[in-house]
Amino acid sequence: MFGFLKEKLKSWIGKSKEKIERESKVVETQKSVKMKKEKDNELGRKKKSKKRKRTNEEIKPEREVTEKLMNDIKHEKIEIKAPEEKFEEEVEKLEGERKGFFAKLRGIFVYKITKNDFEGIFSDLEMLLLENNVALEVVEKIKKEMETELIDKEIKKDNLEKEIKNGLKKALENIILEPEDTIKTVKEFKKQNKKPFIILFFGINGAGKTTSIAKLCYILQKNNLSCVLAAADTFRAASIEQLQIHADKLKVPMIKSNYGSDPSAVSFDAIKYAEHHNIDVVLIDTAGRMHTKENLLKEMEKICRVTKPNLKVFTAEAIAGNDATEQARSFNSMIDINGTILSKTDVDEKGGTIISISYITKKPILYLGTGQKYEDLELFDKGKFIKQLGL
Repeated sequence: MFGFLKEKLKSWIGKSKEKIERESKVVETQKSVKMKKEKDNELGRKKKSKKRKRTNEEIKPEREVTEKLMNDIKHEKIEIKAPEEKFEEEVEKLEGERKGFFAKLRGIFVYKITKNDFEGIFSDLEMLLLENNVALEVVEKIKKEMETELIDKEIKKDNLEKEIKNGLKKALENIILEPEDTIKTVKEFKKQNKKPFIILFFGINGAGKTTSIAKLCYILQKNNLSCVLAAADTFRAASIEQLQIHADKLKVPMIKSNYGSDPSAVSFDAIKYAEHHNIDVVLIDTAGRMHTKENLLKEMEKICRVTKPNLKVFTAEAIAGNDATEQARSFNSMIDINGTILSKTDVDEKGGTIISISYITKKPILYLGTGQKYEDLELFDKGKFIKQLGL
């Protein structure tokens, strides 16, 4: 899982270190050449300024002035004072030389990543992220986070690779949200005698919505929470039969109606059934609807009004990449989702969809589908995900 992106990031971090070191050496070489040139020019000027040896006749007027000056000093006609301006200049010169020495000494052990250095290394990371399903606006956010962390920061040469890696890690930690454990939330809800806890699922056709419902039902049962399924997908052929197969395998009741009936009514009946039979959780399956079809999304709003769900879950395929991100954006703006379940993450080598959906919706990834079995639904762990990327 995410092995491809992990290797790409590892390669980028190593190349970034080499690139900064190489550019730093070029800059140091240029500085050395410039200093040598300035030194040579200074020596040349000094040689040109040398004067010919003067004759006694030329020196005589100056000697007379000097003798007169010495005579005045002897008779205390002149008060000698050290010129303060010249003294301050000498102090500043010595201070500058001292600072220059320590700056050169510090340069032997540390780097300071400049704006140009950062732009150079980030251009490679930008392409890497875009190729791995990270949305452009998310890439821009990562860039801003890393700029704050790295630019003009003095870094020990031995720690350069580590600091670049940590800069990316902190950026992702600030972008990706950590979910609450749904099981704990449901149990807390049950303790307050507010059941049933209603979970509404939606997404486009073929994204793994019905299978994800069955997987979550399995996990709830393992935690001693009773469930009822609602077959509110009354539009797609064989959808009711598909959910019925899962209900039979899991030995849970399922509320259904005829195809073409009102999905809101089916959902309402399932909630009433749960109330009468003291069932903890209602899991509602809805018809897959394209995020571009506004009339279907309006129908989803009606189901939300009728059922008043405690948790609205968007389901998408991790391998759908930017399409999944746009779907999440549309559903979130219309219905205000609480979180996302991403299916097929076991075959997703890129991992960018997780980052993008989390940032675009400002809602957490709740679960990852990691296989075909009922137990193959994993609570999303931000720290684990970042670690899997090699950060």
